[in-house]
Amino acid sequence: MKLITWFLFAGVAAASAAIPVGARVGRVERLDPALDALVAPDAQVEVIAAGLDWAEGPVWRKAGGYLLFSDIPQNTIYRWKEDEGLAVFLRPSGFVGDQPFGRELGCNALTFDLAGHLVINDQGNRQVVRLNEANYTKTVLADRFQGKRFNSPNDLVYRSNGDLYFTDPPYGLWKQNSDPHKELPFNGVYRLDPHGKLTLLTRDLSFPNGLAFSPDESTLYIQVSDPANAVWMAYHVEPDGSISHGRVFFDANALLHAGKLGLPDGMKVDRFGNIFGGGPGGILVLSPTGKHLGTIVTGQVTSNCAFGDDGSTLYMSADHYVMRIRLRTTAARY
Repeated sequence: MKLITWFLFAGVAAASAAIPVGARVGRVERLDPALDALVAPDAQVEVIAAGLDWAEGPVWRKAGGYLLFSDIPQNTIYRWKEDEGLAVFLRPSGFVGDQPFGRELGCNALTFDLAGHLVINDQGNRQVVRLNEANYTKTVLADRFQGKRFNSPNDLVYRSNGDLYFTDPPYGLWKQNSDPHKELPFNGVYRLDPHGKLTLLTRDLSFPNGLAFSPDESTLYIQVSDPANAVWMAYHVEPDGSISHGRVFFDANALLHAGKLGLPDGMKVDRFGNIFGGGPGGILVLSPTGKHLGTIVTGQVTSNCAFGDDGSTLYMSADHYVMRIRLRTTAARY
């Protein structure tokens, strides 16, 4: 979710037309020689979709060889496939009533469960759902904690045992933390086990957003999209699935103060444990020790990313666009 006022989306079509599909844009900012092993010196960023309002939550479906992503203001999930281009996959993707809780009516992050079903953070309806693609209906997996409605579920990730972890910041509400429809007095991170048991993991983060596991699943990374404290957090994952020993993994505040656009938002991890995540300046590449190796500069506020194709192409949602870049590394979980 982009933390700017929504009137800036006026004139989206004109802004999007400035960069055509197929254009090579941006650059790779190299801060450490180790980045060369992950992103080739001649790698280029290519625009594959344009004309969007705010692209989010990309995920690659290997079985069909296509990318799915959300456009939250358009209340749409799009499908993109090589040689076919862009097509509507699901519309409306979220809220369908006449009294929305905010301007962000569509869904946010997308993922697949262990059986290959599409699971969606249905931000517009304040719930986590599984899509039944035979008839495009939704099964609600979770919509409340202790009887109180979620704020607006944002990002989600599965653990290999079937546990689903997701964040619940207030971005989908008109007035966010001060909205009268906000029923929970905190912004939480949750775990939903395969039997439907919901557990609150932490309520201590101001604006929890992106989630990812280390390759061995011993660490859970959480991005905090707080303009007053823009950080990546790292937590130890206990045997029972709870998290402990939270620490700042990477502090992005200096980048923010230097005028870089964007906040920590969504991320993925490669097989070596390097993190590729939306943040100030584009997609930040962080080593397993939290060292900033470089940034894939898109020229746009960049929300999220996903590995696709054979696992070595990084697809990036960047404001009105979706872009891609070829890597020398591959996904940890693909």
